[in-house]
Amino acid sequence: MTEVSRVEGGGNVEPTVAADAPGPVRSRPRARKILLFQNAERYGLLVIWAVIIVVFSILEPHTYPTFSNVSTIFGSQAPLMIVTLGLLIPLTAGDFDLSIASELSLSAMTVAITNVNDHWNIGLSVLAGLGTGVAVGLVNGLLVTSLDLNPFIVTLGTGTFLEGLVFGISHSNTISGIAMPLVNWTNTNFLSIPREFWYALAGVILLWLALQYTTWGRRLLFVGRNRNVARLSGINVSRMRLSAFLLSGVIASIAGILYAGTTGSADPSSGQTFLLPAFAAAFLGMTTIQPGRFNAWGAFIAVYTLVSGIVGLELLGMSTFVQDIFYGAALVMAIAAARLMAQHRTATT
Repeated sequence: MTEVSRVEGGGNVEPTVAADAPGPVRSRPRARKILLFQNAERYGLLVIWAVIIVVFSILEPHTYPTFSNVSTIFGSQAPLMIVTLGLLIPLTAGDFDLSIASELSLSAMTVAITNVNDHWNIGLSVLAGLGTGVAVGLVNGLLVTSLDLNPFIVTLGTGTFLEGLVFGISHSNTISGIAMPLVNWTNTNFLSIPREFWYALAGVILLWLALQYTTWGRRLLFVGRNRNVARLSGINVSRMRLSAFLLSGVIASIAGILYAGTTGSADPSSGQTFLLPAFAAAFLGMTTIQPGRFNAWGAFIAVYTLVSGIVGLELLGMSTFVQDIFYGAALVMAIAAARLMAQHRTATT
């Protein structure tokens, strides 16, 4: 770098950088490149969602871009959205909860059996459904934290146990005829979109606020990043993980109640269809809005991006098995994308 001396009126000599000095000029493209990469990370999935909508609107102009189709997409996926929110909490703490879909089934079946078969008031049935979430969340959390068991194995076991339990108490039958107050509470429209979508959106906002702006949320993230450091910093790691499993169970039970109200029934095998989509949405959502972190808004965008693509393919005549292909591929690509983005961030810092 060359310097040019400039003599001011008082005779003081002030060194200045020559106009052709390459230092500052060289740093600007690098900063611009980093900024572009960060924006691509944050909003890339939103662009993909928009492209999917445009493409299928062109291919199926009479059905895909209609308001009835949009309303159906938003409303029908509310239980999946809420299950995904429940999954985000233990994932943020560094734990897996593979029982969350079975808990949805148990909650929905509890509501159906107590209300339809046992003739309970629908309010009591809903409380019973929530109670199953509290119980399962506590059992998972205590097994993982008190006995120091692997959460992947524990929740796989409890999920399988719950699945068998649901089939047992229902005698492998779908139970329909749930009281209309719950059905109306979920299916009636607000602003021409089913209420269940607005409940799910409220859940997204609440979880975003909790993870982003509360001490509990910051500590949960700290525990997920490095438990040993978190413990040395005075955080009760076991209590934080227990709270994550407890909240995961409660939110899963809320999704089950919502599902029971949406369909007016409970199917013993329905919950398992939510497990893969929830994981796909959680990991895909980690690549957007707040890249590298499980976040509520990213999960919201991921759920409806995936569903928008699946609905478009089905309208084109694809078979229903395309869902499994789509969600499975999305999960693998999301994990790979998260890893590549993390490597790129490390290389640029």
